[in-house]
Amino acid sequence: MNDKGKIIAGIIIFFAMVTSPFWYNMFMEKTPPPKVVLTAKAQAAEKCVRDTKYMKANHMQLLDEWRDTVVRKAERIYVNAEGKEFTMSLTKTCLDCHSNYTEFCERCHQYASIEPHCWDCHINNPKENN
Repeated sequence: MNDKGKIIAGIIIFFAMVTSPFWYNMFMEKTPPPKVVLTAKAQAAEKCVRDTKYMKANHMQLLDEWRDTVVRKAERIYVNAEGKEFTMSLTKTCLDCHSNYTEFCERCHQYASIEPHCWDCHINNPKENN
């Protein structure tokens, strides 16, 4: 039992290392999320496919659902809770209003350190290539 001090010191060091991310986040200043810039068309529409809170948190899940529904079931119409119909298309629906990729999509994705795979197949500004 002569190693009692070493064991306690090891436990303290282990505990400090394991909890260090929590301590770091607790005392570091939080960077506020970026302000997104809406296009004139998006401002005029006032409402997206779903409410803003849902879209901020779950837009990728919605797009994945749309992709699966279009590809696997060949259904192209999405009906939201208010009964309004939308074409299930990133390019034709989402990017029609949110055509300002760098001011809208890219700002939040960079803030969250996310690299979406949407642009592997889709162009990020279809109006530039028309």
